[in-house]
Order: sequence, then C-alpha cells, then structure tokens
Amino acid sequence: MKRSITIMAVFFAACLTLNAQDAKQETPAVNPNAAEITFNKTVHDYGTLFVGGDGNCEFEFTNTGKEPLILSSVRSSCGCTVPSWPREPILPGKKETIKVKYDTNRMGPINKSVTVLSNAKNSPVVLRISGSIVKKTEESAVPEKAMTSGAAPVAK
Repeated sequence: MKRSITIMAVFFAACLTLNAQDAKQETPAVNPNAAEITFNKTVHDYGTLFVGGDGNCEFEFTNTGKEPLILSSVRSSCGCTVPSWPREPILPGKKETIKVKYDTNRMGPINKSVTVLSNAKNSPVVLRISGSIVKKTEESAVPEKAMTSGAAPVAK
C-alpha cells in the first residue's frame, strides 16, 4: 500500500512539473525593442450634436517604441462608426492619426468603441467615442425676421 501511494505521489509531482514547464513555454518573451503605440487621448466626447452634425474626430498617436509600428486592424463596435487609419509602417518617434466618422443621422446617446490591433507590445488599444445626438428644435433654429406689408417701401 505504501508503495502505491509513493508511486502516485511521484506521478502527481511529475505531472505538476510538466504542467509548470508547459505554462512557461506558452508565454512568449516580450521584445524590449518592440513598437509601442501611445495616444494623446483614448476618449472623444462629442457633447451634444444635432442630427446631421459633424461626426468626425481624430485620435493622434505616436510610435514610442524602437521598431516600426504596423496597424493590422482598426475595428469599430458598430456600422455607424467608420475608422480610417494609416496602412504604412509608422517609424519610431513619428506621429499619425486614426480618423473616426460617426453617423449623426441616428438620434440618441453615443457610446461606441474602436479597437486598434497592431504589432505594439501594448496591443490591443480600445478608443471610445461618446456624446448625444438630438433633434434640432424650432427654438434652436435661427429665427427669421417677418416682414409686414406696412414696413416695405412703396414705389412711386
């Protein structure tokens, strides 16, 4: 009985050792020279916009790493948000922008995300846009001055 317990204990210890070694091998080493993406801001608040207003914004970033930065994908959480980004490698120290256009013909609150995937050591990065789209009311429209017939000059 003691022998079977000892064999099981040795087998269990060997399994734990193998699992620990497998876990170490699965974790890739971080390249200290890898590209790194640093944004000036990660949230853009539109505030309150009227339907059909300007839904464009930009997220400026810098490659603060030591190798060229390559953006492989920039995806939005919704079809109403369309990002555009540079397709060429961004050299270390260089600045670029990701442009985002939100469809302001949709009324209501804005709370969308844009996920940036790259070869940077801090990838992925999630950018956010927020705000609210409201209908333009009569009070917010520019008032027109009504002309009365008595105020118009009369031709003689």
